[in-house]
Amino acid sequence: GSPECYLIHGGRTPNNELSSSLYLLSVDSRGCNRKVTLRCQEKELVGEPPGPRYGHTISVVHSRGKTACVLFGGRSYMPPAERTTENWNSVVDCPPQVYLIDLEFGCCSAHTLPELTDGQSFHLALAREDCVYFLGGHILSTDCRPARLFRLRVELLLGSPVLSCDMFSDGPSITSAIATPVGPAHEYMIIGGYQSDSQKRMQCTYVSLDDTGIHMEPREPPQWSSEISQSRTWFGGSLERGSVLIAIPAEGNPAPPEAYYFYQVSFQQEGDAEDPTQTCSQESTDFEDSAPLEDSEELYFGRDPNEMEYSSDGEGETYNEDDEEDESQAGYWIKCCLTC
Repeated sequence: GSPECYLIHGGRTPNNELSSSLYLLSVDSRGCNRKVTLRCQEKELVGEPPGPRYGHTISVVHSRGKTACVLFGGRSYMPPAERTTENWNSVVDCPPQVYLIDLEFGCCSAHTLPELTDGQSFHLALAREDCVYFLGGHILSTDCRPARLFRLRVELLLGSPVLSCDMFSDGPSITSAIATPVGPAHEYMIIGGYQSDSQKRMQCTYVSLDDTGIHMEPREPPQWSSEISQSRTWFGGSLERGSVLIAIPAEGNPAPPEAYYFYQVSFQQEGDAEDPTQTCSQESTDFEDSAPLEDSEELYFGRDPNEMEYSSDGEGETYNEDDEEDESQAGYWIKCCLTC
């Protein structure tokens, strides 16, 4: 019954500052005035909130009609008591604790499980119902990427929650990978990431979650371009169902004018060949430079009048041009359609 939203927690800024705040980013519809604004709300956390970190994951689990967020892993600065002049800015893996967050009340609780003995970062987390699977990750203290995965089960009982964990030794050895949903439900494609500090992971892996557990199968990767295959680093994220955006830094001497090259990789499901948006391809995407938004500005998305019938806030059925504000004063406008 809640509107779709994104959860944003932690992160590391270019100034090496770490955050412990939790934000809920959602779309706030205004109806027939053609404006759709992005709403960002900070959630106050009480109890045992997780500290500042980056490289962690946050997932949503459902159990016994309740919902909770599961936060695990990440890195932070060395505790103040252990800092010296030489290691003042050194980072360490956060303790291997699992944090449960109640989004409704902002209550947090920290849990320690015997199976989770090492802190880890830059892993993947995939959730289904009351289970979260942690795949891959890097352990800073031993500088390794162990080939294992964990299955965490969360039972949200009336009193205290009950957590249990199982470890498997047949997981992927991977960090900083991207998972995009494919198929009808709880099916994913894993792409990108690193096998070591100097070796990118060029393969793709299909993952499905069901009542019996997790299933992984290798998949044929796309025909990587020379820019991608020869690049030292890459990063990106999931765009939509079956689509991934990958960015690689532009290299050369002299330095090229573009700082990054962007590629879109789409995975085609069987039987979807007639859908041109689901082709398995990669293409370079040029994004125009635009001035950054100031903190006080809002980002608006324009809507065509014939799309007003899809509005769910009941503010009217027709478009009135008089309701429209001056676009030159209203912010940055982008024309969108329902399927983009």
